[in-house]
Amino acid sequence: MRGSGAFGALWGARAVSVLGDSLGLVALLLYVQASTGAAIAVALLLLAGDFVPGLFGAFAGVVGDRFDLRRVMVGCDLVQGALTVAMALVLPPLEVLLVMVAVRSVTAQVFQAASRSAMPALVRDDQLEAANSALGAGTSGLEAVGPIVAAGLFLVTDVRGILLVDAATFFVSAGLLARLPKIPPTEATGHSVLKDARDGLGYILRTAQIRVIGIGFFATVAFNGVDDVAMVFLAKDELRGSDSAAATLYAGVGIGLIVGFAILARYAGRLTMPVLILLGFAVSSAGNLVTGLAWAIWAALALQVIRGLGIAGIDVGVNTYLQRVVPPQLRSRVFGNLYGAIGLAAGMSYVLGGLLLQRTDARTTFVTAGVGGLVATAATAIALRRSGREEREPPVRR
Repeated sequence: MRGSGAFGALWGARAVSVLGDSLGLVALLLYVQASTGAAIAVALLLLAGDFVPGLFGAFAGVVGDRFDLRRVMVGCDLVQGALTVAMALVLPPLEVLLVMVAVRSVTAQVFQAASRSAMPALVRDDQLEAANSALGAGTSGLEAVGPIVAAGLFLVTDVRGILLVDAATFFVSAGLLARLPKIPPTEATGHSVLKDARDGLGYILRTAQIRVIGIGFFATVAFNGVDDVAMVFLAKDELRGSDSAAATLYAGVGIGLIVGFAILARYAGRLTMPVLILLGFAVSSAGNLVTGLAWAIWAALALQVIRGLGIAGIDVGVNTYLQRVVPPQLRSRVFGNLYGAIGLAAGMSYVLGGLLLQRTDARTTFVTAGVGGLVATAATAIALRRSGREEREPPVRR
């Protein structure tokens, strides 16, 4: 941030927006639970926010590759802010709310693809690891404290008030992003949206190393995403913990993320990004495996911190690698496709892992998730070697 005021603006915009998102999620979950009393309604809300955007991943990045990235990001924030204001003022019935949340989440998917694609225009190539780490640390840190801030706000306001605060963060973010330089598209294709979307997906399928990493990332998340569902059952059933202890376990990954990003900001440049990605897959999966063997709440918390370290490695490794090797005119589409697929993988993990949890127990679910993730990691490593495309990344310009 000292070397790039533009990156500082992006960092500030993402931090304030993520804080608002975490506040708004708490408010919406409580509103849906209070107004319907149905667990399935809460699950549908989460799927609308996480799974639905993945269905549009191939199209999300087309916007960033066609238009100025600054305008795309500012526009996405304004749309999300307007939708959140509407939610706060109307507090619509569940069916309408799910549609509004889904539209807002698809808009957020467009924003994420554009913001990741913009990074090489804001910092030097040799600063990408540190910049991605700093961005991850800032957003993860505020995401972790968001529920605590929401709890404090509920003492002085209600769901409407918190949603209005969430909306305000989008408008603040848009104001910060307006300070970025123009980042115009590098190439105007002149093709239809459908053709551009196919071209983005086709690039991933043709480029062996990116294809292998993408499939490995998908498989790792498909196995391990179930920890969000299984954690409360591990804490309360197997470890005989309280509600407070169960809530504490969910903080473990957040703590690991913050620590991991801080370490990677300094040392990630010593590794090639494919190696960092594989380490991230392995550590995050092993964290879930050994969490299933934990004998006490404090041990499970420590093991989830380790899992968070691995997730930080995946985040920095994948983002930095793609920012370096993907042609600028395809970058947003590649990010949109990849993270859209990851959203689908998380949704699959919630459903299939939930079925496994229902038929077995939390320990079995965690161990199965970890073993599956480690198998996916090994398969990814072998596939990278066999592809004959394990070339080193382009040399860093210093």
